[in-house]
Amino acid sequence: MSKPALDLAHYDRADPDPGLALMLDRSLPFAPEAKAALIRDQASRSRQFLLPVVRPFARAMIVVAQLVHTISPRWPHAPRLLHRSIAFGMRHFLTPDANRLILRHFHLGGQVLRFIADNATPGFRPELEPMQPREIRDVEDNLFLKHDLNIFNFLIQLNAELERRGTSLERVEALDFSAITADLPIDPMPAGRFNLIDLQTAIEIYTPAYALLLSDRDFWRASNSLQLDETIGLYAARLTGEEKHLAMINNRHPLVPFSTLRAGFRLMLHGLSTEVLHGFLCELKARQQVTAAA
Repeated sequence: MSKPALDLAHYDRADPDPGLALMLDRSLPFAPEAKAALIRDQASRSRQFLLPVVRPFARAMIVVAQLVHTISPRWPHAPRLLHRSIAFGMRHFLTPDANRLILRHFHLGGQVLRFIADNATPGFRPELEPMQPREIRDVEDNLFLKHDLNIFNFLIQLNAELERRGTSLERVEALDFSAITADLPIDPMPAGRFNLIDLQTAIEIYTPAYALLLSDRDFWRASNSLQLDETIGLYAARLTGEEKHLAMINNRHPLVPFSTLRAGFRLMLHGLSTEVLHGFLCELKARQQVTAAA
């Protein structure tokens, strides 16, 4: 797989580049820099040749981890070791694009949750862990685990507040977009000679480690949180009155959990749906600013 040509200067009508077509496509909102990073990463040799080898072994190891936790649900439980291992791998082996997409995801997820709270329950903000990592070292503070906890704590606290107020999620005419920004404070990522592993391959490798080094309850919660993409997407749709972003949600039906074996691939879809939802909110924010200035 050749390196994608993401500008028209390399356009060849007899041999059109799929990456260029996807880069120019505007059917769904997506930050250009994030889309370019994802396309480059997906076209890497690592994903082409390493991922097909890694994936079956990774899924087999998830089964092994599940068997271990069937016997010992609470042990091993080493979230600090897990996150330090992930940070080590990110620092030394992942591509700069993959690392930036990972850190970017935490920023976007935090912004989306705050946007929903600001508009669904003005004056009330759920107590969540901050999600603004600047560098890979920030991952070591159990960042992935805290991200999963935030999602469930957000749903519980937000809906408890809605019930206390006797209100429900409804369309808001003058939306508060103060939480949504495209300017993310992320430091430059390592670009050493061994930083060659793409995002999807890395996720497949990390998932069995996640399954083994967290308790059975923590891993199940993390895996099931992916299906809350649909819930968060519906919240945004009700508040904004628009549903375009729902077309890109593939993790659905949280009341009927999927198997954990495909958690790695579903995590990629989770990242994609988060990017699209955030891009959609950025578009609405820009539209509202233009209307207000007119």
